[in-house]
Amino acid sequence: MQTTLAPEYAHTPEGQTAEAILRKCVHCGFCTATCPTYQLLGDELDGPRGRIYLMKQVLEGHTPTRKTQLHLDRCLTCRNCESTCPSGVDYAHLLDIGRKLVDAKVPRPAGERAVRWALKEGIPSPLFAPALALGQAVRALLPASLQAKVPPRQNAGIVPTRTHARRVLLLAGCAQPAMAPNIHSATARVLDAVGIQSVVAPKAGCCGAVKFHLNDQEGGKDQMRANIDAWWPYVQGAQQGGGQEGGAGGGSRRGEGDAPRRAQPDGGAAVEAIVMNASGCGVTVKEYAHILQHDPLYADKARHISALTRDVSEMLPHIVATLQAQHPGLAATIAAQAPTLAYHPPCTLQHGQQLKGGVEQHLGALGFDIRVAACEAHLCCGSAGTYSVLQPELATTLRDRKLGHLQAVQAQVLVSANIGCITHLQSGTSTPVQHWVEVLDAVLSAINK
Repeated sequence: MQTTLAPEYAHTPEGQTAEAILRKCVHCGFCTATCPTYQLLGDELDGPRGRIYLMKQVLEGHTPTRKTQLHLDRCLTCRNCESTCPSGVDYAHLLDIGRKLVDAKVPRPAGERAVRWALKEGIPSPLFAPALALGQAVRALLPASLQAKVPPRQNAGIVPTRTHARRVLLLAGCAQPAMAPNIHSATARVLDAVGIQSVVAPKAGCCGAVKFHLNDQEGGKDQMRANIDAWWPYVQGAQQGGGQEGGAGGGSRRGEGDAPRRAQPDGGAAVEAIVMNASGCGVTVKEYAHILQHDPLYADKARHISALTRDVSEMLPHIVATLQAQHPGLAATIAAQAPTLAYHPPCTLQHGQQLKGGVEQHLGALGFDIRVAACEAHLCCGSAGTYSVLQPELATTLRDRKLGHLQAVQAQVLVSANIGCITHLQSGTSTPVQHWVEVLDAVLSAINK
């Protein structure tokens, strides 16, 4: 798509990046067919191709309007269009640029600004956990619409304390420790069972996604830099493998030609990867390299951090092989004892990180009966970070549509891989919704009793 940048954007990094992305678009419209908001609204401007036209107009000097802003706001950033696009258009990064440029020129109403400020400042805040605890204490008294946003209190379980030669970093994050603390401890227990120790850097916090995607991009970048600073003492000298043999998920060891690793802050063994058990955080940390590419102090470090980042599902090949070696009859035991699972792959995993099929394949190899919806498994559930708060009608429609397909599977438990999807889906069903790692942990705990 030929683009003539307006003078105010022509020589900026954002303008040049946007122009390069736009030039890949060939107007084919394949993306429209897989866009959830286009399917619901039937408006070309609520599909990727239409939004690309809107952003192109802004970059060429046209004055954006409130209508432009609303069409961009209604995008879920699910990135399904990127999986569909035959030309490799980097739509999500273009949208980040477009939203920033439009918001700079189109003031939002006061009420909208207040809600967005409360979300971007509240969720990553240390006050989020006590505020949620208060909501949980009075949950029964809340209106049904608010009850759906406040999950029942969850017991985190015990975090293992054994040390192992193999170690990985986990990110505690911001929302997940308060909303579903068992996901973190279950991840640590599963990794501990296969000889991998989990470490949390005390000063690492929100991945930066909440602020960044609410268009406080500088605030999001500050959180990203803070995480890099917190992780850096642990990862200096760590290999930048890729989940292949020799990578973090495949039992790698440092070769003779590799530089020696530095001592870790806690005196333990070297950390080989940064493992994410929230796919929304994972896709963001994997993109630190892109987001901070023009930062002279952090660009190189960001590339290193992104290269070391793994979704916990990328550890499954090692987990499965080790468990099968430890317990030769494990698959038969799990097949007899485990609940039937219906799996919802989050957009941040299947489209953002392009990790498809791994959870189903490897849990199936362990004996789980895990099924994916026969219809629209590729579509978003409507959670999309803060989208379910900002666009509740669209989010609820997508949630109910997704639950209808998942419930047709007739499973006992619904599983996913991202706290946002889990919480959003649970708000619309009485069927338990969990992270798949929690189900695996529960089965292993029962077997080991």
